[in-house]
Amino acid sequence: MPEIEVSRDPPALASAVAQHVVACAATAIAARGRCLLALAGGSTPRAAYTLLASVELAHRIDWARVHVLWGDERCVPPDDARSNYRMAAKALLDHVPLPPANIHRIRGEDEPALAAARYEQQLRALLNDDRPEAPVGTLDLVLLGLGDDGHTASLFPGGAAVHETIRWVASAFADTDGLWRVTLTPVIINAARNVSFVVSGVTKAERLHEVLEGPRRPQRVPAQAVNPTRGRLRWFVDEAAASRLHQRHGAH
Repeated sequence: MPEIEVSRDPPALASAVAQHVVACAATAIAARGRCLLALAGGSTPRAAYTLLASVELAHRIDWARVHVLWGDERCVPPDDARSNYRMAAKALLDHVPLPPANIHRIRGEDEPALAAARYEQQLRALLNDDRPEAPVGTLDLVLLGLGDDGHTASLFPGGAAVHETIRWVASAFADTDGLWRVTLTPVIINAARNVSFVVSGVTKAERLHEVLEGPRRPQRVPAQAVNPTRGRLRWFVDEAAASRLHQRHGAH
């Protein structure tokens, strides 16, 4: 069962997510000497990234041992305002002592299918795993958002990537903005040690209720395809987003 943690408002939510990243990084580094962290795009995670770059929190992570990846990326150059890489760089990566070699961005400027294939190669090299089946080595923390249509990363309703069983990375077209995307698939997401959704706002309340408490229809609601095999699934949400839920934990 997923764990649901409700924060009173967006600032409290950002703080809870930032503290969660700090804790996951410390656990991974202590156990395996490094942390493989996949970031999400969007304004809600950005607030948490800003906190991670702050004087209060930045020193609590051994950034030299962190490898940063992305759950998805728009097929735009890295300096484009729509780039998830650019957002993360401006909010976090430019402000912490992270070795450039530890930043593994998706090359959104490349042709989508090629960018997806190259990113899968990067991931396999990082995890030292070239087997065709589900990964043995795995990511320590995957952060995800939730779209108004139930998508997560760039797994969209009706898209083939939702049902992928072999590839770790795929390209997908987003009707919402007319852009191609590159996305991690459920194969690699569900192999992670920790998968954590970050959801804020009353506009997400109905969809969050559908994902967590509605019938299982991942083709219609792709976020339901996220179900870690052995890892821990958490939902970090604020009061507004949780307003339709029946199952909740205490607010903080």
